[in-house]
Amino acid sequence: MADITRRLGWRHLRGAPTAHIRHHRGGKLLHDGPGLSFWFRALTAALSEVPVDDRELAMTFHARTSDFQDVAVQATVTYRISDPATAASRLDFSIDPDTGTWRGTPLEQLGTLLTESAQQHALDVLARTPLSSALVDGVSAVRERIATGLAAEPRLPATGIEVVAVRVVALRPEPEVERALRTPAREQIQQEADRATYERRAVAVERERTIAENELASQIELARREEQLVDQRGTNARREAEEHAAADAVRAEAEAARTVRLAEAEATRSVRLARAEAEGAREVGEARAQAQAAWLRVHAEVDVATLHALTGTRLAENLPRIDSVTVSPDVLTGLLARLGAQERA
Repeated sequence: MADITRRLGWRHLRGAPTAHIRHHRGGKLLHDGPGLSFWFRALTAALSEVPVDDRELAMTFHARTSDFQDVAVQATVTYRISDPATAASRLDFSIDPDTGTWRGTPLEQLGTLLTESAQQHALDVLARTPLSSALVDGVSAVRERIATGLAAEPRLPATGIEVVAVRVVALRPEPEVERALRTPAREQIQQEADRATYERRAVAVERERTIAENELASQIELARREEQLVDQRGTNARREAEEHAAADAVRAEAEAARTVRLAEAEATRSVRLARAEAEGAREVGEARAQAQAAWLRVHAEVDVATLHALTGTRLAENLPRIDSVTVSPDVLTGLLARLGAQERA
């Protein structure tokens, strides 16, 4: 929409770069081009604004296939006005000199023209296509047919319209038919899912069986190794007992030999000691005998008085100690008489 301002009975128009402005006054074309800016009088000016940018036209229509099934087609047509002068002469693009808005609805007219043309070509191709083929290949077929048909449509160039692109967004059957068509696919998908579930379960069972077999094999191997370990321990115990017995036998033999040697040494020492004691006793006896013999020889050569004196001395040595002696007259008389008798003798 053009931007129009008022100044003292004059109007100033400022157009957008994507809008083609045509200004007539008195049947003469004064301004023609996009993005114009100029002053004009509202009473004498005839203005038209034609958009020259690319525009999207979304359309939805129903068609019927060769097997009498209704389908809904959703498409989008991109177009532009390549000849603004022709479009302005064929459609009402005039604008109000005070507000800058269109007096009519030119874009709706263009939309109707494009929609009817595209719908005609889509109906033509779908009418010869069964529903199953239309759902599989109908989108590309309808798009190509609409693009080809619009490019060959004579009314579009005559109106100054150029089709840039055609897109078919969707091609859908009625909800009941769509549900009926989805059922086999869903059943197949469900069957595939069930088969995948069964296969997964079978794989899981197989893996569990493999794991159980591996565990059983591990237990068997462990039991076998434990049996080998017990046998080895028994063998080691027997060897250890045999070695202990052999060591005990060696120790016993060594102890016996040592005992025998000690006994022999003790016996030898005892014999030597006995011999030494016997020799000592013999020598002591001989010495005593010699001493006794010498003593007897000495006493045999001494007179009787000396012997008596020696006897008294010995006797006195063996008597207990006498601190005082009391001699009575009777004892002294007898003693003196005895001594006098001895002297006379």
